Amino acid sequence: MRKWVYTFGNGAAEGSAADRNHLGGKGANLAEMASLGLPVPPGLTIVTDACAFYYKNGRSLPDDLKEQVLDGIKGMEAATGRGFGDTSLPLLLSVRSGARTSMPGMMDTVLNLGLNDQTVEALGHNSGDARFAWDSYRRFIQMYGDVVMGIDHEVFEEILEDEKARFGHELDTDLSAVEWQHVTGLYKDVIEESLGQPFPQDPHVQLWGAIGAVFASWMNPRAVTYRMLHAIPAEWGTAVTVQAMVFGNLGSSSATGVAFTRNPSTGEKSLYGEFLVNAQGEDVVAGIRTPQSITEAARIESGSDKPSLEKVMPEAFAEFGRICDRLEAHYRDMQDLEFTIERGKLWMLQARSGKRTTKAAMKIAVDMVAEGLITEEQAVLRIEPSSLDQLLHPTIDPKVERHVIGSGLPASPGAATGAIVFTAEEAVVAEEEGRKVILVRVETSPEDIHGMHAAQGILTTRGGMTSHAAVVARGMGIPCVSGAGTMRVDLRNELLIGTGVTLKKGDVITIDGSTGQVLKGEVPMLQPELSGDFAQLMVWADKARRMTVRTNADTPVDARAARSFGAEGIGLCRTEHMFFEGERIQVMREMILAEDETGRRLALDKLLPMQRSDFTELFAIMHGLPVTIRLLDPPLHEFLPKTEEEIAEVATAMGMDAQLLSQRVDALHEFNPMLGHRGCRLAISYPEIAEMQARAIFEAAVAAARETGAAVVPEIMVPLVGLKAELDYVKALIDKVAKDVMTEAGLDISYLVGTMIELPRAALRAHVIAEAAEFFSFGTNDLTQTTFGISRDDASAFIPTYQRKGIIEHDPFISLDFDGVGELIRIAAERGRRTRPDMKLGICGEHGGDPASIHFCESAGLDYVSCSPFRVPIARLSAAQAAIGSAAKVDP
Repeated sequence: MRKWVYTFGNGAAEGSAADRNHLGGKGANLAEMASLGLPVPPGLTIVTDACAFYYKNGRSLPDDLKEQVLDGIKGMEAATGRGFGDTSLPLLLSVRSGARTSMPGMMDTVLNLGLNDQTVEALGHNSGDARFAWDSYRRFIQMYGDVVMGIDHEVFEEILEDEKARFGHELDTDLSAVEWQHVTGLYKDVIEESLGQPFPQDPHVQLWGAIGAVFASWMNPRAVTYRMLHAIPAEWGTAVTVQAMVFGNLGSSSATGVAFTRNPSTGEKSLYGEFLVNAQGEDVVAGIRTPQSITEAARIESGSDKPSLEKVMPEAFAEFGRICDRLEAHYRDMQDLEFTIERGKLWMLQARSGKRTTKAAMKIAVDMVAEGLITEEQAVLRIEPSSLDQLLHPTIDPKVERHVIGSGLPASPGAATGAIVFTAEEAVVAEEEGRKVILVRVETSPEDIHGMHAAQGILTTRGGMTSHAAVVARGMGIPCVSGAGTMRVDLRNELLIGTGVTLKKGDVITIDGSTGQVLKGEVPMLQPELSGDFAQLMVWADKARRMTVRTNADTPVDARAARSFGAEGIGLCRTEHMFFEGERIQVMREMILAEDETGRRLALDKLLPMQRSDFTELFAIMHGLPVTIRLLDPPLHEFLPKTEEEIAEVATAMGMDAQLLSQRVDALHEFNPMLGHRGCRLAISYPEIAEMQARAIFEAAVAAARETGAAVVPEIMVPLVGLKAELDYVKALIDKVAKDVMTEAGLDISYLVGTMIELPRAALRAHVIAEAAEFFSFGTNDLTQTTFGISRDDASAFIPTYQRKGIIEHDPFISLDFDGVGELIRIAAERGRRTRPDMKLGICGEHGGDPASIHFCESAGLDYVSCSPFRVPIARLSAAQAAIGSAAKVDP
């Protein structure tokens, strides 16, 4: 019989932290804590394979699962002295999800399972607190009704708000046992009215309903969206953990909370978290009540007048502190912990690696190296490369005057400016239209995930530092201010009411996620300095990596930015971008529209000094580092006017007849320009263009070498080569110009001539092309297009559908297709080096800044990757992690 269930509790467990893929993160860490002898309520975990079975078999569960679950519950009954469904000493259960990678709030949970009209009376009698029992029952009905039975939780919230108003209460905690009993009755009535069936009273029916609902939530829209954003495969599935309930809502000696062993925003080594007295776990993260600080120091810093856990329950706090230290040392990482205190007794409900900002992650990694907990290489592996984008968020200029209209908690650092929107859907529309917005909500929920990702920043008027908005924003690297209680959201009239101001949808605000302030209007920003922990980590990364990292840069501004981020040269300079600026486009059009070669050369003579100046500045900025310059690539029609108005305007400026210009534009039009008259085909048709560019490159190399004293080695790249004869022809032009310039200057310049591998034929015939090419640079944007037969400009119309339906896992234009495009790269690399063993190999498509693609480049033996300037740090770290991983595979 297959083992579907693993149990834990009473200092023993059938699994461990090593079983994360099998038990999910929650189940694995509960098993680990139980084995360490920590106070963990007994429970069982249904493995992730059961989730796969559930979806492969029409959303049904394995036949032999029920018996194993019931056996596990018998173990819980023995450990607690209570019986599941017993009307004297009832055992209540929690049913929670747990994927191998944390997905906070994305899937469903059911608490207090096992309560019915009989067991609620027993619970009140056993506890001596009828109010607690009925509060727990109404929570269970509300949660089960929403998660399992499909009734919107807002239906229950409306009932509760109406009854609180009728009773004259402000807070949930003000309701008495009798009042909670009344609310519970209303909840059951609305379920029966809505569904035509009563709320289930059989605890076993409740249990299997909840287990099925948790598995079903793996495919709910918010979970699917979260997985797509974080590249979590759907086939991983979720485990389900069923655990004996412990209660934080058993009066003033009970509490529940969430804590991190270090500050998840700054990385500071201090206990960080929030709790609530007389509450259950969802109260802390939902923002319904304002949580209190765990430590006295944090309470003082926040200015709160509500006592800390350290003061309210000093013995439980001290024990919790010892457990935090032990777990951090055990896992050698910052921990995110959930706990409940039941009448003074501390229980640990969860331990997992805590989500943190990138700034915090770097500080924690660097500090833990200093503390001897981890090695330098382990520190490098701790940082998610893509998260480095967070460090590039601007901050508010400290010199500017701040018009503060509200304040809240600094939930996720960085500053953001945008127009106010009140719904996730509006944020998504705004992103599609290129508008920057701030998503303003009373509190966010998992259903808002798509809008949170689309917004520049998030502002909520309720919720703490561990609320849904805070946790998700930190994970995404989006600035967030939560719990801005000085402000009010009027959703009906779409207004944000702050201190002395009322703002409407579309008005611009700025949020400071580092201070918690909300400012009116747009505020000047400063770019961050990448120093301190970042610099130290990059030193370790650079020590570990094998590949060099270059940048794709066409302008001096891009080149300087890339150098500041650690770029080791330019891997792609797109010369055509230099022709679109100012008066250059006019000269370029003169060249294209010329009637003969003489006319073209006259225009090119005007372009030559412009190109030479551009290249000279790039060579000087790179100061001896390699610079790869691609000859003109796009078809000529891209430089010409398109609309009738533009044609008339250009014709007037050039002194041409508008009709003749229109005819010339039509003659140059191509039905499929991506596969048309471009790249090396232009150089062959119009060799004078390639000659001009080559002269500009070599004259610039001479000038830069004399100016800087550093030898310049230009790498001239011929695009779209599919035949060796094409490269032979263009290379002969380049070599002739090089010889002429060196003779004129009296200075020898070393240079390389190579090609972009962006056609499948070039990859397959690489051994022949390598006879002429001294380097290959893989243009993976076009290689992906020509391999798949897909236009990247149009692919967005169907790629998301392919992803949703499981036909492809990743967008091949974002993360390299290892099996197809990757196979062509491996073939070209192997065949090219067979002909020319010292062949230099690199990648310059957008994949050069994608961590997964960089790992592939390491495995394929490429020498460098090249990416946009702001992705250079990501590439440096990814290359280091790839090298460490590669070394680990060959170590004995």
